[in-house]
Amino acid sequence: MKYLEEAKAIEEEIIANRRYVHQHAEIGLDLPVTKTFVMEKLKEMGYEPQDCARGVVALVGGKKPGKVFLLRADMDALPIQEEGDHEFKSETGSMHACGHDMHTAMLLGAARILKQHEDEIEGTIKLMFQPAEESLLGAIEMVEAGILENPKVDAAAFVHVFSGMPLASRSVIMPEAGSNFSAADWFEIHVQGKGCHGAMPNTGVDPLNVITHIYQALQSIHAREMPTGASLALTMGQLHGGAVSNVIPDTAFMSGTIRTRDESVRAFVLKRIEEISDGIARTFRAEATVKFPTQCPAMASDPVMVDQVKELLPQILSEDQILDLGEKSGIFKTGSEDFAHVSTRVPAVFLALGAGNSEDGYEYPLHHPKVFFDEGAMPVGTATYVGVAMEWLKKYK
Repeated sequence: MKYLEEAKAIEEEIIANRRYVHQHAEIGLDLPVTKTFVMEKLKEMGYEPQDCARGVVALVGGKKPGKVFLLRADMDALPIQEEGDHEFKSETGSMHACGHDMHTAMLLGAARILKQHEDEIEGTIKLMFQPAEESLLGAIEMVEAGILENPKVDAAAFVHVFSGMPLASRSVIMPEAGSNFSAADWFEIHVQGKGCHGAMPNTGVDPLNVITHIYQALQSIHAREMPTGASLALTMGQLHGGAVSNVIPDTAFMSGTIRTRDESVRAFVLKRIEEISDGIARTFRAEATVKFPTQCPAMASDPVMVDQVKELLPQILSEDQILDLGEKSGIFKTGSEDFAHVSTRVPAVFLALGAGNSEDGYEYPLHHPKVFFDEGAMPVGTATYVGVAMEWLKKYK
């Protein structure tokens, strides 16, 4: 349990870092304040952090031969106005409602401890601080910029905090092997009609009529084209067209998101959205263009790594701090996680950290403007980062 003791010894520092990031919440790919803060903290610890796309990468270890283990934290917030009432409330109009401020602080805490143990690391540990997880753009940008190379990564892990759920706070939840989070595909449907006077609809082609038929028809994919029990969430979040009541507009627009866990289901749904949109548009003498601006595969925990980490956790945490939910870990699967761009390339594992039990007053879930987290969970996350990486490198050479 030495890692947990060391993490608790720097708990005040971890909390202070978290609160700074929380107060200065930033969204998207460009996080100038947060990124500068992370790089300065790493330099103070003796690291030589580098830019990786718009994220940060740092290395520790390498003094002994061995494999390379990557630890990841995301740094971005959400465009949510915080409604909680506490002394370190966000000052930016955005909010760390998904706990990424805690992830950043926990990995900074791990960086400090790892630096103190650098001579003991049997291999190299790569620290990945990424932007834009919420928009599913940050990880793929860093992957394409070479985060998994030089040195080449052999395995990876990340820890995600959860609040407002019936999960024991300050405990690590071990999910089952396989897909932990759904694939996410954001789609846009643009309908080109022919605008005209509202009193003479026969002289035009009404794109609003077309797009509402498409909207209704897409509902049938899940209801009539999927096997019973298939995992699919198809949500239309935007529907726009027109600007005045007596004019039939020229165009209409719809966008939404698809969440799937099976690649065959995913491919089928993407294909059907295009076919249905095109077919209905042509039926009404319009044209439909379908785009998928953001796509992220399902994030899966490698079966071998899951077993390996299960063996390692008792060396890091006490027995009552380790929960194995097995199939119940499906509670996480309806969300998406762009760490999938790492897990599809190297063996990886996801670990959940209870940071606010709904039965203990932490009633609000992730992405809620009043969500609050148990900061006392952060040393557990820091110790997990440190212990999993160091012990994995030691045992699985």
